[in-house]
Amino acid sequence: MKRVEIIASESLQSEVLEAIAKVLPKLEYSLIPSVQGVGRRSRKEGTNIWPEENFVLFSYLEADDAALLRDAVESVKARFPDEGISCFELG
Repeated sequence: MKRVEIIASESLQSEVLEAIAKVLPKLEYSLIPSVQGVGRRSRKEGTNIWPEENFVLFSYLEADDAALLRDAVESVKARFPDEGISCFELG
C-alpha cells in the first residue's frame, strides 16, 4: 500500500483531476482545496501580495495504481512545466 500526495497550484486542480480520472476513474482520494505555503520558487499565501494558493490531494493505493497516478501527474507537469506540481510517494 502506498500513500501518494500531490501538491499543485489551485489553478491546475481541474487539469490534475481530469488526468487522474482518465487512468484511475474509481480512485478514492481526499482533497484539501486551499493550501498556503512557501516553496522553492514561490509563495502561495492567499493574500493581496501573494494571492495564489495550492491544493493537496492524497490517496492510499496499491503500487501499480500509484505508478499510474504518478504518470498522470507527470503528464500534467509536462504540459505546465513552470507551475510547480509535486508528487510524493510514501510507503
